[in-house]
Amino acid sequence: MKIVIGNDHAGPSLKEVIKKHLENKGIEILDLGVKEGEKIDYPKIAEAVALKVKDKEADLGILICGTGIGVSISANKVKGIRAACVSEPYSAKLSREHNDANILCFGARVVGEELAKMIVDEFINASFLGDRHLRRVEMITDIEKRG
Repeated sequence: MKIVIGNDHAGPSLKEVIKKHLENKGIEILDLGVKEGEKIDYPKIAEAVALKVKDKEADLGILICGTGIGVSISANKVKGIRAACVSEPYSAKLSREHNDANILCFGARVVGEELAKMIVDEFINASFLGDRHLRRVEMITDIEKRG
């Protein structure tokens, strides 16, 4: 599995924690985020991560900003992206199982390190259930096509 990760200036330290956590699991990481002391506007980093996922250069993406909201809104503007902003593990799991989310977003000012690890684990260990959920994801894709 390969995960692309990005962050704005609010999330460098949490990104490093998540990177190490994932690398310890043998997951390959593509880091597009900024380092401590650097600044970037969150829409730029969200688009960069979303394009890597869209173009299949990574299996999944993770985005971190102050709240997770800005990166989520931005990433969802890219066709084919279903970015979920979550603050707890259960929603992370269901975002994959029910909504086929391909980017996880959360806030460095909202969740702590241990909770973030749990959120990430639930997200990457879950998979889309299809079945009745497929029809709904197809409806989302139809909205995207009309937009």
